[in-house]
Amino acid sequence: MIDRRTLLKWLGGLGLTGLGLGGYALAEPFRQRVTRYGVTPRNWPAGLKLRLALIADLHALEPWMGEARIESLVAQTNALGPDAILLLGDYVAGYRMGRFGRPLPHIVWAAALGKLKAPLGVHAVLGNHDWWDEIEVQRRRKGPTTAGRALEAAGIPVHENRAVRLQKDGRPVWIAGLGDQWAFWPTPEDYPRFKLGGKRDYRGVDDLAGTLAQVTDDAPVILMAHEPDIFAEVPERVALTVSGHTHGGQVRLAGFTPIVPSKFGSRYAYGHIVEDGRHLIVSGGLGLSGLPIRFGSPPEIVVVEVGA
Repeated sequence: MIDRRTLLKWLGGLGLTGLGLGGYALAEPFRQRVTRYGVTPRNWPAGLKLRLALIADLHALEPWMGEARIESLVAQTNALGPDAILLLGDYVAGYRMGRFGRPLPHIVWAAALGKLKAPLGVHAVLGNHDWWDEIEVQRRRKGPTTAGRALEAAGIPVHENRAVRLQKDGRPVWIAGLGDQWAFWPTPEDYPRFKLGGKRDYRGVDDLAGTLAQVTDDAPVILMAHEPDIFAEVPERVALTVSGHTHGGQVRLAGFTPIVPSKFGSRYAYGHIVEDGRHLIVSGGLGLSGLPIRFGSPPEIVVVEVGA
């Protein structure tokens, strides 16, 4: 696996072609789109239709993902008419991206997201960068996080290993939120010195069994999990798992993703994945991590029509 620095050197070595690609890679982060999926999971109740809007990986940072752009994304998402809006984590920029811009204060991006509206509510989980953002959180090895508190203050519930029962047209459906699987660096001392491609011995706060144990009937379950890796363990009882984290690789060359932050490589890098009749949708996300570039993986809001 090559790291981002090697990839940039490779792109630069392409001469004029590389300059053209590099220019496009710097522009693509602003060329967002709406990506739509239709999914009917096994044993999904007949007649139950659910429209979900997924927002993942904002990485709020001027000038790439500033307040005005987040407000525009919020208005665009509301206009899509979702039944529920699922926020899949990584709201903060991350300390590496601080080299390329000005991170937005938590109160600013959270207030903007607080304007999201849907009949069945707005639901959030945290991502790894929301945990990594605070060295004190890493030292004490537990929350709460500032990102989580900001979301709650904006009226958005954060589901950390929690399931909630909702109703659509009188039909029940569960939204379950998994705690982050990469919440903690191997040790607090490793936190600022971690290198991409180095040891990935993360510690999480995820509890899949405990989360699903809160489901008390046979209504369908939608599982929110920032990192898609958990999908390998998700039981058939879950109708649909939705994730972000990977940015679709952030750089895709003819379908090849040289960097995917997953122990499974490209297996869960992007899109609609079906394994053993179980469904996973991985959003390419909206923001940037590591470097302020995207190539072949434009930012996206995802709409999922379940049971349509």
